[in-house]
Amino acid sequence: MNQGMGRRGAVKLALGAALAMPALGAVGQTLRPIELITFPGGFNWPIWVAMEKGFFARHGVRVTLTPTPNSTFQLTNLISGRFDMAVTAIDNVIAYMEGQGEASVQGTPDLAVVMGGDNGFLRLVTVPEITSFAELRGKELSVDALTTGYAFVLRKLVELGGLRQEEVSYVRAGGVLQRYQALLEKRHAGTLLISPFEVQAEAQGFRVLADAARMLGAYQGLVSATRRGWAEGHRAEVVGYIRGTVDALSWLYDPANREEAIALLRRNVPTMSEQVAANSYRVLLDPSGGFAPRAAIDIPGISTVLGLRSQFGPAGTTLTDPMKYLDLRYYREALPG
Repeated sequence: MNQGMGRRGAVKLALGAALAMPALGAVGQTLRPIELITFPGGFNWPIWVAMEKGFFARHGVRVTLTPTPNSTFQLTNLISGRFDMAVTAIDNVIAYMEGQGEASVQGTPDLAVVMGGDNGFLRLVTVPEITSFAELRGKELSVDALTTGYAFVLRKLVELGGLRQEEVSYVRAGGVLQRYQALLEKRHAGTLLISPFEVQAEAQGFRVLADAARMLGAYQGLVSATRRGWAEGHRAEVVGYIRGTVDALSWLYDPANREEAIALLRRNVPTMSEQVAANSYRVLLDPSGGFAPRAAIDIPGISTVLGLRSQFGPAGTTLTDPMKYLDLRYYREALPG
């Protein structure tokens, strides 16, 4: 799938259960549509739950989910208005708002983050033969884009691992699914994977060399973002989306729903074994390091992102204000108190 593909070319992930959902919500209102674009992967678990269990419909919205092949396609099409909202790395939002995106766009994007998500669940995963950072010397590491997303996290891990930047090569390989597949084919020595991809890779003998959260501390990973102009005219959609997602997170964190949650995950990731799904449950729903239970924004985590972008981004750029990229009015309305 190339960056210039049309919207029809993007494979829709609107689940059968969601498509079968009635056109009216619980209180009789017509469901308001939201076109949402995200990366493929098990970290979409709360969205799948909200769609299948009717949590979005309960709050008056109908979400259609489209997977993106890479961050460039995702951000340029969000900015152009082809999609209403995106689940993406906050670093992508910051980069494009600061004119540092991988692709050029017209004008200054009016993006805003409206809800948090997680700490990125980022693990540096390598081919089985690599057992230390030192053994990465002279090797290729793959990224989505060289100047956005998690590329700077990977650069920092390399630095903290004792290597100079010039001792490894960074190559573009697409979104997390594409990087995962390239890693399994051993086209590169390693890459950053988002959970539960590292769980699936470990099950096939690949090695988790580093956990970004342990090495970096607080870090804001995935967030939900939109255009400020669209949000202003679609307040009910944004609020309903936030409420539906948080309801789904509450459902996922309820131990009584464990077996059903794992079954739902496997329906949406058919290649995932029962054991890998169980391990994914442990990782993604860990009380201290899993999904943010109320999808709250991690302000110190954003500061870490800004620090990395200041270090590895364009020379002379210093970014220090997390609030510049947020609009929390909708979150406060959705979850008062």
